[in-house]
Amino acid sequence: MSRSRFHTTALRAASIGALLTVGLAGCSAAGEADADASAEAAAPAADPTSLVLALVPSQDQDGLVDTAAPLTDFLTEELGIEVTGVVSKDYQAAVEAMGAGQAQIGFLPSLQLWQANDMYGAEVVLQTERNGNITYPAQFMTNTPDKYCADTPVERDGKLFCNGADALTGPAGLDAIEKMKGAKVAVLGPGSPAGYIYPMLALQEAGFNIDADIQQVPVTANDASVLAVYNGDAEVGFSFWDARDIVAKDTTDVGQKVVVFAMTEEIPNDGVALSKDLSPELQQRITDALEAFSNTPEGSQILESIYSITKLAPANPESLDVVARAAEALGLQ
Repeated sequence: MSRSRFHTTALRAASIGALLTVGLAGCSAAGEADADASAEAAAPAADPTSLVLALVPSQDQDGLVDTAAPLTDFLTEELGIEVTGVVSKDYQAAVEAMGAGQAQIGFLPSLQLWQANDMYGAEVVLQTERNGNITYPAQFMTNTPDKYCADTPVERDGKLFCNGADALTGPAGLDAIEKMKGAKVAVLGPGSPAGYIYPMLALQEAGFNIDADIQQVPVTANDASVLAVYNGDAEVGFSFWDARDIVAKDTTDVGQKVVVFAMTEEIPNDGVALSKDLSPELQQRITDALEAFSNTPEGSQILESIYSITKLAPANPESLDVVARAAEALGLQ
């Protein structure tokens, strides 16, 4: 199927109507189904004749448009239901789209999985594995290692780390964040566990006033945070581990110029939520299809290109409570 089904759209809560216009253009069958449902209110609601899959922009939106189309193509063929992809402009908007009935499948970070379930009754059905891991740290990275590294940076997989961050799991090197006062810092939106919540909580616990003690440089995605540090627009950046890989094909020296000097506590992996408005039978079919897809070489390669996912596995919704508590500590809940 053509990639033209995959649309980039602003999924902001204040403009959910725009999603309906842009994301579902041409899906007249869905509109007819809604009209029929209104006319026959006494009849049980049928599953939709089309589905929308919402993605959050953890990397460049155009990249997601290009790489995620094979996933929606697969689901369309496997389910016998048209599946259209949309890319939100921020994390929270994807949750609101699910709550408004404008998206039925969400590939969401851990906090947004919890919110979709807590606020709108969405079922958290799958969580991601990356190289066998179900958690990951947020990383602090810098273009000024002489300031933040208490030891000589070491190389691992072609990239530089210091302060013990080469262990690849958190926490590590958090004593060094005390040196960030006054620094320009590339920061994602408050809905991002790795790009905001966990690094900001670490700063807060280190005694920072996060609104006054750093100069926040807003960025929209993890790769943009890496590039802000790489290009010198920020001295420090936040991202998931290891977002440097996303931009390495275009900036081959990024692993040398951008040094990871600290890592936060581990964060539960992202995953998949399904709208409560879908029947249990359809929810199960979608879950089974996605899990099976991730277990094929082609599917694993596609998921790797979208979100660095190596496998989708059954979710443990209770594991998401920790990120909700972190958000609450920052006053985001």
